[in-house]
Amino acid sequence: MARHKSSPPAIRRRGVGMLRWAVRVASSIVLWTALLHLSSLLGLPRPPLLAARPSCLGGGGGGGGGSNSSASSAVTVAAADEVGRLAPPAVPRRRVYKSNGYLLISCNGGLNQMRAAICDMVTVARYMNLTMVVPELDKQSFWADPSDFGDIFDVNHFINSLQDEVKIIRELPQKFSRKVPFSMQPISWTDSRLANNGLPLKLQKLRCRVNYNALQFAPSIEALGKKMISALRKTGSFIVLHLRYEMDMLAFSGCTHGCSDEETAELTRMRYAYPWWKEKEIDSEKKRLEGLCPLTPGETTLVLKALGFPRDTRIYIASGEIYGGEKRLTELKTEFPNIIRKEMLLSADELRPFQKHSTQMAALDYLVSIASDVFIPSNDGNMAKVVEGHRRFMGFHKTIQLDRKKLVELIDLLEDQELSWDEFSTAVKELHEGRMSEPTRRKAIAGQPKEEDYFYANPHECRVTVKNR
Repeated sequence: MARHKSSPPAIRRRGVGMLRWAVRVASSIVLWTALLHLSSLLGLPRPPLLAARPSCLGGGGGGGGGSNSSASSAVTVAAADEVGRLAPPAVPRRRVYKSNGYLLISCNGGLNQMRAAICDMVTVARYMNLTMVVPELDKQSFWADPSDFGDIFDVNHFINSLQDEVKIIRELPQKFSRKVPFSMQPISWTDSRLANNGLPLKLQKLRCRVNYNALQFAPSIEALGKKMISALRKTGSFIVLHLRYEMDMLAFSGCTHGCSDEETAELTRMRYAYPWWKEKEIDSEKKRLEGLCPLTPGETTLVLKALGFPRDTRIYIASGEIYGGEKRLTELKTEFPNIIRKEMLLSADELRPFQKHSTQMAALDYLVSIASDVFIPSNDGNMAKVVEGHRRFMGFHKTIQLDRKKLVELIDLLEDQELSWDEFSTAVKELHEGRMSEPTRRKAIAGQPKEEDYFYANPHECRVTVKNR
């Protein structure tokens, strides 16, 4: 019987070594994957991915292992990428500091006014080394929305994503619940806001971090928002028209251009019914000519046509109930028949939980607005400004900042037949050159915070590519 010759000792040692090496590599990959899963589940910082390290399987050492090294590296990268997709986002390391007390916040206004206030107050808590309690939201304003913070925003994400900056708790400890040693009620425009300018860069960047990362909407809102955007994208591009022609805005601002005498009286009664709306006697036409009123749906229609939007443009209307109902949208629908509302994208069952929750409805509009190809607000309220800033942060996505003061002059000239349509259209286009969210720095006006550019409309500190005005 023939006998196999024994392998030389050197070859046997090399074979055993290669086997051990292969076992170590395989074990390392398995161990690393398990560690990634475990750290994610426990909320610990995730270790660097193996794929991010220089490969030990190849490199500049010569030999014949180049192709095998590349294949092994590709497998490792693919595995690491798959783990990264499956695992939840990394939770930052908790900042440990001696707290100087608790900060309780009660936000008022609509979604975006409250959103900006939350960003500011997180920054205050960080600066003063305070422990922040999850904010309370306004339930007594015109909207009477009963939503709590957790109905609109993802509370867990809010708390966890900021724990390297501020400790945030869900409620005040029981021993302090009956005694709040100091309470400050805002009495003017600036009391509850940080300055637009002059803050340290790290605080300005924290405001952005809160706004664009920590304040994610609740999962139910995010899911419906994605569904709406997907439905809109299936048939091509779309613009969002933030048509702020709602009863509360018109009553508050005193803007009644185009309203009947009966409607004007109704809006005036409403303005006097809310004691915290300070301005009562308002000259509507004077305010309109100063550019301080939202454009009417009819005026907006003329502007869209003059800017060159084609008749088949798909326009999503981001707003609550238009004052005056559907008849006020007749001209807009005639010129632009592809008008889209929430009710056309979602079923009645999907929208039912959001009824009588105007802030949650506004959150859906917000998600669609930041995802649109073009965003056009008919006024410069909080949503217009905050959405514009978010779109700048995302890469200077186009927002057309309408110059309402000049526009109403041009519209009046057109309606008085002192301008032809071609002259009107040319003037509107020229007027808005350079008003499309190009990279710029905010205009600062010392001592006049209401006149200067709003931080959340143009957070230029949080972007790199900007230029001076």
